[in-house]
Amino acid sequence: PADAEILAALHGVCFAEAWDAAAFCGLLCSPGSSASIVSADDAPLGFLLWRLLGEEAKVITLGVHPDHRRAGITSLLLSDAMVRVAAQGAMSMVLEVPVDNAPARDFYSGQGFLEVGSRRGYFRRPGGPPADALVLRRSLAF
Repeated sequence: PADAEILAALHGVCFAEAWDAAAFCGLLCSPGSSASIVSADDAPLGFLLWRLLGEEAKVITLGVHPDHRRAGITSLLLSDAMVRVAAQGAMSMVLEVPVDNAPARDFYSGQGFLEVGSRRGYFRRPGGPPADALVLRRSLAF
C-alpha cells in the first residue's frame, strides 16, 4: 500500500523500536486492516492503524509526531476510527497500553476505555526489560 512508507517514517519518529515499510505493508494487506493519517501542509502528523475482527476492532498502533502531541490529533484519529469501524459493524474497540504510561492511560480512560485484562511483557523496549500492558476496551454504542 502507498501509505506504508509514510507510516514507517512517522512510526520511526514516534517510537524507539520502529516498524519498517515492509511491516506496514504486511499489516495493511491483512484482511480487515486500515489506517488513518492526519497531515498538515503535506506533513504527516499522526496515524492510527487498526484491524476489524468481526464485531471487534483492535488498535494495532497509534502515534503522533512528538512536535504535535497534545494538540488533539490522537482524539481526532481515535474518533474517526471508531466511527468508521462502527459503520462496518464493530461493537467494541480494544487496545493495549503500557502499564507505566500514565498519560496514555488517563487519555484512554477519558475516551471511555475500561481495563479488561493485562499482558505480561507485551511491549518490547530496546535496552530494557519488556513492559506489561493493560488491555482496554470501549463499547462503540454511540
